[in-house]
Amino acid sequence: MSMIDPTARIADGAVIGAGTEIGPYCIVGPNVVLGENCKLIAHVTISGHTRIGAGCIISPFAALGGPPQDLSYRGEPTRLEVGEACTIREGVTMNVGTVKGGGLTRVGDRGFFMNNSHVGHDCMVGNGVIFATSATLGGHCEIGDFVYIGGLSAVHQFTRVGSQVMIGGVCGVRGDIIPFGLANGQYAVLEGLNIIGMRRRQFTKARLATVRAFYQKLFHGPGIFAERLASVQPLAGEDPAIAEILAFIEGGKLRPLCLPADTN
Repeated sequence: MSMIDPTARIADGAVIGAGTEIGPYCIVGPNVVLGENCKLIAHVTISGHTRIGAGCIISPFAALGGPPQDLSYRGEPTRLEVGEACTIREGVTMNVGTVKGGGLTRVGDRGFFMNNSHVGHDCMVGNGVIFATSATLGGHCEIGDFVYIGGLSAVHQFTRVGSQVMIGGVCGVRGDIIPFGLANGQYAVLEGLNIIGMRRRQFTKARLATVRAFYQKLFHGPGIFAERLASVQPLAGEDPAIAEILAFIEGGKLRPLCLPADTN
């Protein structure tokens, strides 16, 4: 059975999964679906056409499924989907999508969203991410699996962040960050590879050496960047991570690539 505090307000039409706990003064709208064994601790607001996966824990004053912060929004029934086993701490906000952006904001499984972090409209966020305090996504961002975004950092709208990236604290991210990248600085620059994260994901010493050598050729070799990019294309077969990085660069459209400070 679900356990609902008598002070909570659950609208007609809301679907509450078995074993879900809804604490004091929570508000759940009529188009909300909560999966099994979720826990809304207190003062949580979930509105809009929102689906929350099983096993999520949501802390006080989180507001999920609110209207997008976009002047073109006219109340269309766009959606927010949050995966399973996410931890959503105090004051986190996640907005539904916009019609022009595809109508969906999606967050993957097992995310950890620290206090006051924000997922903007039409963002696509992968699995196993960590957003530190006040980490913020503008609209239409794409965030890969196992990404860490440092506290007080902000990602510009339409920016892509590849899988297993680490972004330092107090960064303004204005360009796409390659998978496995390490970015830092007031206006983020690429400082190298996220070696610690790669080791945690079971990269061997041999794989790390291969990807490091590729990174050096691409970003710090002779000639201009376009020439170096063309020259490293044959290396895609040496390691899946190299192939992923090259495919990511090839797929860029709307934002520039985040580069090291000294790249030509």
